[in-house]
Amino acid sequence: MAKKHVLKAEPRQRTGSGVLKQMRREGWVPSVIYGRGSENKNLKVDAKAFDELLAHATSENILLNLDLGGVNQLAFLQAVQHDALSGKALHVDFLAIDEKTEITAHIPVHLTGEPAGVKAGGMLEQLSHNLEVRCAAADLPEVLEFDVTGLNEGDSLHIGDVKLPAGVTATHAAEVVIAHVAKTAAAVSEAAGA
Repeated sequence: MAKKHVLKAEPRQRTGSGVLKQMRREGWVPSVIYGRGSENKNLKVDAKAFDELLAHATSENILLNLDLGGVNQLAFLQAVQHDALSGKALHVDFLAIDEKTEITAHIPVHLTGEPAGVKAGGMLEQLSHNLEVRCAAADLPEVLEFDVTGLNEGDSLHIGDVKLPAGVTATHAAEVVIAHVAKTAAAVSEAAGA
């Protein structure tokens, strides 16, 4: 399950592009929280704390406890707008949720083990570096690890072949390829010459 991070947030009254630029210069990231039948709330979060949170996360699919002045609100990091040049966060959208709220997220895929086909001269190609999944917020995994030790040359690992954590389902078809062990050009030319 994904770790829940704590982030302090404060209400913001100011809006408008000039005012938001000033807020960013003061060290804040403008943000908004919405969902769960409540009205949208304009917030601001500390830019340094938010940058550190992103730097230590495996992906931008983060569960947070937003500290709204003593009141904690469980939230899912829905979207981050980045500056094209500096990469700094310009605006953040949070989705207000509870533990049972079903969410869709892109989870990083890590492959473990050395495939038998690689030992025989093949090459492992990872085609899916993240996987879109749907689950309750309480079941959100931080990373998906799949063992590729049993793959031989020409074998593929499909979504339908892997076991996902309890309560987690993939949104893509079972036939979608996660990884493949390809024959190298040398192995193909040897086979053709034989």
